[in-house]
Amino acid sequence: MTKIQTTSLKKRIAVYPGTFDPITLGHEDLVRRAAHLFDEVIVAVAGSTNKATLFSLQERVQLAQKVFTGYDNVKVMGFSGLLMQFVQEQQAQLVIRGLRAASDFEYEFQLAGMNRKLYPKLETLFLTPSDEYISCHPAWYVKWLSWAVRWISLFHLR
Repeated sequence: MTKIQTTSLKKRIAVYPGTFDPITLGHEDLVRRAAHLFDEVIVAVAGSTNKATLFSLQERVQLAQKVFTGYDNVKVMGFSGLLMQFVQEQQAQLVIRGLRAASDFEYEFQLAGMNRKLYPKLETLFLTPSDEYISCHPAWYVKWLSWAVRWISLFHLR
């Protein structure tokens, strides 16, 4: 029988990866809740992605840093390359993934399996946003709204 050690001096570090383009209240909700579960939560803003992003990596990192300013155990970092390499460099043991709907599960389940093959010590924790943050707006609407806000702030608030 395998004995499971329940106490450890090792810092419990979780990585929450994503493009965060833009960062939403749902993202903040997941990080806030994860911050109660782990010693440190790293919001890992992906730089190299197949997605066409509205904001640059630097802008997305800065936006996330502003959102998480008051969280003592949350740090925001940009990264490019393989997520599993970043996770290992941060000495994290866990990746947090958000599930908005049941349709997200199949993709995330497969991704978790691939990540575990690349880094066998890794665990994946699936979290769902609180009810008030489950968005009924399609992604294009959120991107359009973000673009509009950015345009207004660039040209009309100077």
